[in-house]
Amino acid sequence: MRCALTPGTPTLIAMAAKDTATGGREPPRYEIRVRGPIGPTIMQAFPTLAERRSGQDTLLIGPLPDQSAVYGVIHQLEAVGLQLLEIRRLPTGDPEQPAQ
Repeated sequence: MRCALTPGTPTLIAMAAKDTATGGREPPRYEIRVRGPIGPTIMQAFPTLAERRSGQDTLLIGPLPDQSAVYGVIHQLEAVGLQLLEIRRLPTGDPEQPAQ
């Protein structure tokens, strides 16, 4: 079953911005490894994540505010036909995180 955003439903970007603006702590950052390259059209399905090539794989890196957002990304990966290889939560202040 697919879930469509209805007007007024907060997006991941809006949720993360609200948490930061209200003095909340930054959402955890994740690194998600998928098989093969990802083109710009498919990257539009992941607006809060940055991409970085790692050999034959692609890393999607960025903040995900909660566990449901992580599952949402997994569902989206499946929907666009990408093979998930690994998900790891980055430590706070990870020096390898890309500048945004």
